[in-house]
Amino acid sequence: MSIAALIADKGYVVADGAMGTRLFAVGLSSGDSPEEWNITHEAEVRAVQRSYLQAGADLVVTNSFGGTHFRMALHGLEDRVCELNGAAARIARFEADAESERAGRPVLVAGSMGPTGELLAPLGNMTAGACETAFAVQATALAAGGADLLWIETMSALDEVEAAVRGARSACDLPVAATMSFDTAGCTMMGVTGNELAERLAQLDLAAIGANCGNNVPDTEAAVVAIAGADHATPVVSKPNAGVPVWSGHGFVYNGTPEMLAAHAHRARLAGVTVIGTCCGSTAEHTAKIVAVLAGNEPPPEVASTPDPGTVIENRLARRRNRRRRSA
Repeated sequence: MSIAALIADKGYVVADGAMGTRLFAVGLSSGDSPEEWNITHEAEVRAVQRSYLQAGADLVVTNSFGGTHFRMALHGLEDRVCELNGAAARIARFEADAESERAGRPVLVAGSMGPTGELLAPLGNMTAGACETAFAVQATALAAGGADLLWIETMSALDEVEAAVRGARSACDLPVAATMSFDTAGCTMMGVTGNELAERLAQLDLAAIGANCGNNVPDTEAAVVAIAGADHATPVVSKPNAGVPVWSGHGFVYNGTPEMLAAHAHRARLAGVTVIGTCCGSTAEHTAKIVAVLAGNEPPPEVASTPDPGTVIENRLARRRNRRRRSA
């Protein structure tokens, strides 16, 4: 099964939601490696992915976002790239296969490959060859662990995307998808617009292209609408954050409700986007609402893409208080 086959079968693909913010919620500390949790806290990683799958996601992304040796070196784990990426793919593969057997439906495993954190020469010190090699090593491990496709995500520079694609393809024959993050005045950090993304990446014969993460839902939505409106046949991905993080008095809370993200999913689908999920700050509740709305089981919520932060925080705190009372 492929993204194209799933789209042909049901018209769209529902992708999963956040991994990092969910792991922070169950104990991951700032500065620690989420990828190491594939070994040290496997049950917690499994539980996050299982929650999205049981909410109806058709595609689950591996816990390997920072899996290149450039990022692993920040944690002293550069010698464990193959081990940790392989474990990430095996965990996702197990949960995807379990959901397929439980629900009788296909589920795709996408091997997450995030940015290196370095700049390519001449802006930085990373050569194209070193970049390609880093992604090739990561791709090899993800493929060996059971990924169905490689998922290059949250990129800012087109040159790094293209190097990542070359590296991935040198390592294996898995399909490759790529998304960029629109977080700077409607552009990526390196100034790429949605139209520029579509023009460059549509030439690479990718399984899907689009946007994820980002500064806010409106910017991501504008980017994916532009990408979908360009003259190409590549499926388009939208995986925005669950709104923006706002301070609640006890920490940061993302202000995007399940209804807000489902409303975005409905609008994106009408614009021609065919792979729709969520990113930072989201939960299985967001996935379930998107699944229900896109399937036509619930009407599209009439919710703005920029909610009042105070109202959202109070609603979330009230839900938490109610959950505590029920469990007491």
